[in-house]
Amino acid sequence: MEDSVVRLLLVGDEKCGKTTFLSRVKAGDEINPIPLLRDIDQPYTFTVNMSSNRYRFEFYDTSSPENWRLLDPDVIIICYDISQRLSLINMKRYWINEVKQAFSRRDFLPVVIMGLKRDLRSEDDPNGIIYPQDAYRMAQEMRADRYVECSAVTGELIRPAFEDICKTAIATTTEGGGQSEGGCTIM
Repeated sequence: MEDSVVRLLLVGDEKCGKTTFLSRVKAGDEINPIPLLRDIDQPYTFTVNMSSNRYRFEFYDTSSPENWRLLDPDVIIICYDISQRLSLINMKRYWINEVKQAFSRRDFLPVVIMGLKRDLRSEDDPNGIIYPQDAYRMAQEMRADRYVECSAVTGELIRPAFEDICKTAIATTTEGGGQSEGGCTIM
């Protein structure tokens, strides 16, 4: 049986946590500190069995591919740093527009919004705390298909976030595609 290949592209501000997220998924829950993946190892590949099918997920991180706009992803994951309000703003002001301009299939590409560095969410932030519902509302305004958040450092919500991303990715291999019918869903 041949694996179904799904390509996923992570975009977002520099140092928002994309590589650390992928490194945590690769390392698992028990390994600390997390050995960081290297850019030259892209795509970061994960094989997942679901039901009676095998899927190979190829993750591309915008840190490395100089010409990420030349990739042909099946899913876009727009990432932001929960501890940095500017990162949240850039997601809507910059990244969604870059994605729309870069990919001709933009109307059919599922978009997942992922909040990273959940462990750094702070009530003492002078810019104001970014609550999950604030980011979820922005994800809805951007017409994203899914919203997830997690912390790669502590491992909090890593597994559910990865599973939600995988479910969205698997849906791209079906006739209906991976986009949700009614906008963003939170898991």
